[in-house]
Amino acid sequence: MTQPDVASTHRDGHARSLYAATMHAAPDRPALVGHQHVDVCVVGAGFTGISSALHLAEQGFRVAVLEAQRVGFGASGRNGGQIVNSYSRDMDMIEARFGQASARALGDMAFEGNRIIRERIEQYAIQCDLKNGNLFAACNDKQLAALKHHKALWEKYGHQELELLEGDAYRREIGSARYTGALLDHSGGHLHPLNLVLGQAAALEALGGVIFEHSPMTRLEHGERVKIHTAGGVIEAERAVMAGNAYLGDIVPELADRSMPCGTQVIATEVLDEATAKRILPTDRAVEDSNYLLDYYRLSSERRLIYGGGVTYGGRDPASIEGAIRPKLLKTFPELEKVAIDYAWSGNFLLTLNRLPQFGRLNHNVYYAQGYSGHGVTASHLAGRLVGEIIKGESARFDAFADIRHLPFPGGRRFAVPFSAMGAWYYALRDRLGV
Repeated sequence: MTQPDVASTHRDGHARSLYAATMHAAPDRPALVGHQHVDVCVVGAGFTGISSALHLAEQGFRVAVLEAQRVGFGASGRNGGQIVNSYSRDMDMIEARFGQASARALGDMAFEGNRIIRERIEQYAIQCDLKNGNLFAACNDKQLAALKHHKALWEKYGHQELELLEGDAYRREIGSARYTGALLDHSGGHLHPLNLVLGQAAALEALGGVIFEHSPMTRLEHGERVKIHTAGGVIEAERAVMAGNAYLGDIVPELADRSMPCGTQVIATEVLDEATAKRILPTDRAVEDSNYLLDYYRLSSERRLIYGGGVTYGGRDPASIEGAIRPKLLKTFPELEKVAIDYAWSGNFLLTLNRLPQFGRLNHNVYYAQGYSGHGVTASHLAGRLVGEIIKGESARFDAFADIRHLPFPGGRRFAVPFSAMGAWYYALRDRLGV
């Protein structure tokens, strides 16, 4: 039976998603009350915040995390669950716009987030349904040529685990006639993202870190010691990290002006029979296509097809999530026409104007990491390591990102939404025409 198409319905404080329905047990952590003193306060308990806090706790810092809702409430607990390497813009664009030194520095880190995820899963025995391999699928010959370029570029930066599947060779991986080829990244993969962040949160607490849920930041007070205020208390810290991404809101205006929340929608089918699952994704890898407004999909551990796509600028939901995504699913797998949709949800990611992550400082003791522009699963884990490095006093790798100039959206967020939508319409038309 098709479930209610209401993303704001919550289970245990989470969006009503397949992930929330299959999440591991997690404590309902208390809200902050009173005055606390720590070495570092992290705002946001998604991948960026928890990854940062865990790296810091491993180094011996006393860490507290403030979360407005629940651990993994935002994009970290709602995304497609795909481990995709690199960034939303590749190194050739970085080199053309920011120079060879920036491209080399970021290129050397482009595949590290993936490795960090796998290290965390092994080190802390996190059960999150990890599976190996992801594919970039070409919808036309132009996109296939771009994938050939993509392969050569990644290999230039040392990534040798790619396989180009031209013509019908991709059919061994994807049971759809929609494509002209694909690029297989053997080092990529997919997993249950909410259980990944919950597992890392538990590891943080085992090391002495503290997480306060239901504690949105109301005010950031700068000084020699940073004070982060909530409705119920204050955390005073030597350093602070802003890691709220699309859910930070406007509480830090200098970050809000340079980014825009964008919504993405996801549906999950009923459990598929084994033969159907084997037919549509024979090797059980994750897939994303090469369109500007891309589709992405994979099988869950229960053999449900998780299918997402499209973007709503400004973070608004469409009238019907299923109505927006089901036609995309059927274009790829028309044989699933009678398959029921059991879950439909949305989540916001944070878009930057140049589509590169924003790392930097608000002042000498307040850092931020945000704006992964759709590549947050891996890039957020890299961010956590770099935050840990800079607070320890090793700034070179963090500064490779911080030195990249980020401009505000023209006209601010008010005009960014229609302008971005117009641009997306133009590129979507080019995708459809194959030009």
